[in-house]
Amino acid sequence: MTVMPRVLGIDPGLAVSGYAVLDCLENASLHLVEGGIIRTHPEAVLEQRLKQIYSGLKEILAEFKPGVVAVEELFTSYKNPRTALQMAHARGVCLLAAARAGLKVYHYPATRVKQSVTGVGGATKEQVQRMIQSALGFAEPPRPDHIADAIAVALCHISHAGKSVIFY
Repeated sequence: MTVMPRVLGIDPGLAVSGYAVLDCLENASLHLVEGGIIRTHPEAVLEQRLKQIYSGLKEILAEFKPGVVAVEELFTSYKNPRTALQMAHARGVCLLAAARAGLKVYHYPATRVKQSVTGVGGATKEQVQRMIQSALGFAEPPRPDHIADAIAVALCHISHAGKSVIFY
């Protein structure tokens, strides 16, 4: 039995968007329902790539019926402004999919996600993966890192939603 709405965590990206569906159970244990990636074709035009992301999320939302969505915010400093714009487009499509499904969206900066999962806002990807491995009882750290990042965003939301779940 879950004690809070099912959470869909999203790590938005134009080439690869990670997603993770988590349940927080009655005994404060966590269960990964599904984790995966939505990959777009690198040679497709922007609008087709965005359509792929939207279609993929629409299917995920319909199949797993999360109660809320948690999305990682964009970094504030990109060395390449074009990268920031592409990420913003991908993130916008993720928000649109959630809004069209009537879901509340929570936004978390990467430093808060890392702080929630590891206790350190500047943690490395490897540290985040190891803490997720420990928190969810995985035999190996989750890979690829897009899935691990999406799990971390969902865990951050669970932590900030007032559930007494500590990951570090």
